[in-house]
This record gives sequence, structure tokens and C-alpha cells, in this order.
Amino acid sequence: MTKELPNIAVLGATGVVGREILNILEESNIQYNSIKFLASARSKGSNIEFKGQNHTVVEAVDEEFDDVNICLASAGGETSKRFASVAAKKGCVFIDNSSAFRMDKDIPLVIAGVNDEDLKNHKGIIANPNCSTSQLMLPLKALNDKYKIKRLIVSTYQAVSGAGLKAINELTDNIKINLVGMPYEPSAFKYEIAFNVIPQIDTFCENGYTKEEMKVTNETRKILHLSDDVKISCTAVRVPVYIGHSEAVSVEFVNKVNAQEARELLKNTWGVEVRDDIATYTYPTPKDAAGKDPVLVGRIRDSIAFDNGLEFFCVADNLRIGAALNTVRLAQKVIEMGLY
Repeated sequence: MTKELPNIAVLGATGVVGREILNILEESNIQYNSIKFLASARSKGSNIEFKGQNHTVVEAVDEEFDDVNICLASAGGETSKRFASVAAKKGCVFIDNSSAFRMDKDIPLVIAGVNDEDLKNHKGIIANPNCSTSQLMLPLKALNDKYKIKRLIVSTYQAVSGAGLKAINELTDNIKINLVGMPYEPSAFKYEIAFNVIPQIDTFCENGYTKEEMKVTNETRKILHLSDDVKISCTAVRVPVYIGHSEAVSVEFVNKVNAQEARELLKNTWGVEVRDDIATYTYPTPKDAAGKDPVLVGRIRDSIAFDNGLEFFCVADNLRIGAALNTVRLAQKVIEMGLY
């Protein structure tokens, strides 16, 4: 028996990621019966143009989930905690972009095309991984399936858009003021971000790592179902780039690997685009990734630090693959698999 098309809601529709979700929904061929746009009381009554029609933003309250089958949520952790269980009890599949539920053992943490089978275990809530984890999973999944990861070291170079609109505006203002030689007092970051890099994203944990670094570590393990024997470490750095997270990846495998074979494997991996030819200085940069869906991978080479090791550089639009795109892809998977 074919299910009726779902009623969809977008929670946090007026935010940076929420608007990107709307853009991707417009581009996609996702099928639904109805759609509504939810936000805070502050945005209630504002207009959103979607697929050529004007829609009025509705305040997110419990009753608005009564007729919703799938909710794409990007409104922050506290808002998700407020509404996720309410929506789930009403029969809605709540796909959450925040960090609120990612490490809950009973809630699947899923990258579309990587661990889709985990969606079958959902109990009304599905977590979308952290942006820096998300882009890493597509190439790592393919490599892990063939070579089996033994150790993973990641250094991220993350765009300011990952910290929201305030951070985007701060980079612009900081640059302008620096260029005229005036002092600048940052508020979105601990230090000035213009012409600078900041080796801290999120707050510090007791082990000296930041929460962002531990997200990459713990989420990677959960998504790829890696055992505790697999050692993972991350250093996360904020850089003065508007859009596009970059990652330098060192990975040691159980099985023998070589760069040429890995390059061909990644060329045939869904969601990955290889840009790798040092003879022509071809490798990915954040500007290449902005506005695009694939994870761009380059600088693929045999490691000189590990016997069965590989080094590569990957870049992705953090607002798309790291947030909005995967949210829409998960909704599409839920519909295709009849899990609503």
C-alpha cells in the first residue's frame, strides 16, 4: 500500500541554515502534500517566498505539529529540545540539525548515503551530524569499507558561517576596520578573525579538546560504527572564510592502501568529487565548494607517517552538506523508505 505524501514543516525557517534548507527544497524533487514554515514569535507573520508563492511564517507552538509528518528543524538546541519529543509523540519525524540529540544512543545520527539503514531505528527523532563531521563521512565511508580505519587525525579550517550570521557580519566589519588601521573589539569570537586564525571552536572540555573537536571524534565513531579501538583526534580552527569548511585528513588503515587506488575509489563514490592533479595545481579550495553539493577531495597521497596510511584534503559548503543539504536528503530518504 502506497503511503500518502507527507505534510512537511521547516522549523527555524528564517535563520541562516533554515533559508538554505528552503533553497535546497526548491531545487529538489522531494514530493510532499503540504508545507509550512515555523519560527519564533519574533518572526511570526513575516513572509517567505517559496516556489513562486508567498507563505506566512507561523509561530512554533505545540499545536502546529498536529498535522505534520516530517519536520526539518534548524532552530538551535534549546528549541529542538522543546519541540522534538512533542512532535514525535504526535507522529512527526523530527529531523534535527542541532547538537541536542546527536550522541543519544537511542537516536540515529545519519548522513544520507553513508548509514541510511540506521534510519530504520528512529523513534520519531533523527539527528543531523555536525557540519565538519558531515563532509568527512562521505569519503571516509568508502575508504573504511575497503581498507578499515585504524587511526584518524583531522585538522579542520572552518568558515565563519558555521558560527552564524553574527560571525559573518563580524568578519566583514573586522576587515573594514582593520583596513583603515582602527582597533576592533570582537564579540562573536575571542580574538579578531580578520587576517587571523583562531584555534578554538566552541568551549573547552576537561581533556583540553574543544566541544567541536569532540563532536568530530564521537560522531565519526557513531556514524561509521567504529569500535573504541579506533583512535580519533581532531583540531578545529576558525579561519577568515565566509563559506566552506576545509579539512586535512590523516588516516591509518588495517589493510594495505595506495593513493592511486584510493583516488579511483573516491572518483566513484557518491557525493564526492575528486579534484586532484598536482601537475596542474588542481586541488579544492573553499571558494570552489561554495554553493555546490559534492564534497571536494584532493591532495590524495600516501602517508609518510603511517605504513598503511593516506593523506587527503577535503572541502565542502558547510551550510549545504554540513547542514541544510543533508537535512533535505534525510527527509527524502525517510519518504523513500516509508519511515514516516
